Amino acid sequence: MSNTLYGSLARIADFDTQPYSVVALPQSQWDSGDYVNGLVTGAPSELYNIENCRGTMIPVHPGDHVIGAFGHREATLEGVGSWRDIRDNKMDALTTAGLFGAFTSVSRFLPKTISLNYCGHLMRDGQKVCMSDFAMTSDEVEFNVPTILLVGTSMSAGKTMTGRLVVQQLSALGLKIFGAKLTGAGRYRDILSFRDAGAVEIVDFVDAGLPTTVVPEATFRDAIRPLLHYITRQEPDFLVAEAGASPLEPYNGEAAINELRDNIRCTLLAASDPYAVLGVQQAFGLNPDLVTGPTTNTSAAINLVKKLTGVPALNILDPDSIPTFRQLLSRTLGVHFER
Repeated sequence: MSNTLYGSLARIADFDTQPYSVVALPQSQWDSGDYVNGLVTGAPSELYNIENCRGTMIPVHPGDHVIGAFGHREATLEGVGSWRDIRDNKMDALTTAGLFGAFTSVSRFLPKTISLNYCGHLMRDGQKVCMSDFAMTSDEVEFNVPTILLVGTSMSAGKTMTGRLVVQQLSALGLKIFGAKLTGAGRYRDILSFRDAGAVEIVDFVDAGLPTTVVPEATFRDAIRPLLHYITRQEPDFLVAEAGASPLEPYNGEAAINELRDNIRCTLLAASDPYAVLGVQQAFGLNPDLVTGPTTNTSAAINLVKKLTGVPALNILDPDSIPTFRQLLSRTLGVHFER
């Protein structure tokens, strides 16, 4: 017996309460953000799991159906692919969130990802059902929330771990903290961890109707501005905003930072190694207040970051680092921790 699972890209939609049909469309009518039905095929591997709309990983098996959305991914450490590369209705799950396309480049260290056959588009009244149908909208673009910006030198550099600590420390003071992931490829679990750390609410680019932020800059800015205005209306004390991987990657990280820029009070750079810090600093002109991530695993690396860039680095996994981390937050944000 086959099951139908909904990837977390469908969490903004109403598929649990409203009917739809599945109709195969010619590829000339496909586009990014279209909701589609895929039939799971191939031999299962450890990656044959789909993240559902609550962020829980659910195993899938050949014969199951998955509801996801077309999109584009350019992950430096895992894989590159797009819905535009699909041939003969053969698809891949580019992420466990149900981001569908076809890989054109995959890391040899990555286990086999989910293979699917395109079954059709989700349709209502003869029209495609798309992520943009459920996106936040607003005619206002005001954003004025003091922001802690999280940037990484690459994926898996420690941005989310750093963000969790910021949220935890500020929430413990009784402050109203929002968490946001503004760039990346659709996956829910990272931003969910901000909520678990104490954020009163979390949002991401999926709420803005985007499966990933590998889209034209104008499309990204038009989508993200209503989300930022929504955050402003909730009047949080601070926004902890993750801008995905390196601003030099094609995820619109630079555009996200520019949207936030006048409100950024503290910038934290999660880095894979000291030379990556120097690369981002020189190529993008980014001068963070602190460096975190794997590049702080040893005192030698911390010293090298300081020597190369002049920026302090801190291993936030070390409990003894918390007082220093609090001092940084106090200095940049004007908050006060009890001794």
